[in-house]
Amino acid sequence: MSITQAIIGKIFKSAENISGEREMSFLDHLDELRKQIIKMIVGILIGTALCIYFADFIVQTLLLTPLRSVGLKAQVLSPYGIVMLYMEAILICGIILSMPYTIYCLWKFVAPGLLPKERQYISRIVFFTSLCFFSGILFGYYVLLPAALTFFSTFGTQNIELHVALDQYVSFMLALLLGAGLVFELPMISFFLSKMGLLTPQFMRKYRRHAIIVILIISAVVTPTPDMVTQTLLALPMLFLYEVSIFVSKFAQKKKSPPLEDTL
Repeated sequence: MSITQAIIGKIFKSAENISGEREMSFLDHLDELRKQIIKMIVGILIGTALCIYFADFIVQTLLLTPLRSVGLKAQVLSPYGIVMLYMEAILICGIILSMPYTIYCLWKFVAPGLLPKERQYISRIVFFTSLCFFSGILFGYYVLLPAALTFFSTFGTQNIELHVALDQYVSFMLALLLGAGLVFELPMISFFLSKMGLLTPQFMRKYRRHAIIVILIISAVVTPTPDMVTQTLLALPMLFLYEVSIFVSKFAQKKKSPPLEDTL
């Protein structure tokens, strides 16, 4: 049995032979996926509604303070630019705020394919996955974003004054923060792959040099800036997270469930 078949079987396998529950057909899984997607959308809408109350704080403080701190000025290039700015900022914050619930819904969809013992750890998995994501968001906001804006602000001249289009700035910030948030999920990815038997700490140690090259490439792709400073600032925590992931992989193997093939 291939690894791919094992993973698919692990997700879509009926829980009947494990806990005596009713077997779920493919259509049942699709219906469950639909329900969880609806719940995720509702969660995002609730998070967005909460952010409406703090709209001025989100835009004036969270969004524009990094620009003002490096002496850059923001511009709106369309008549409806301010309205779109507020709507986009509120929606993005709503998505980020509802991320723990979104992760929980995803795990509820996967839960039927897990062992009863594994289902007990859903709350912990949601907590640590959310913790890693928000840590990446904070790192991106307080470290990567100021470094990138400082780098760009140095290119102004006496004849050319640097202004920032707000719509492009929001897209830039979103790409930077979400990229950092996803990168900080490396320990959790290592944990899941190790639990599946697809990754070992020995493998990660053996190919550490190759991983360093991959990390440098990822940092260059994820950061929407061409400067080496921002890319290095992202690469350094990624290298640290890689070393942490080795210990996470070792921990996961000690508590690993039976091999996938044994549960299919």
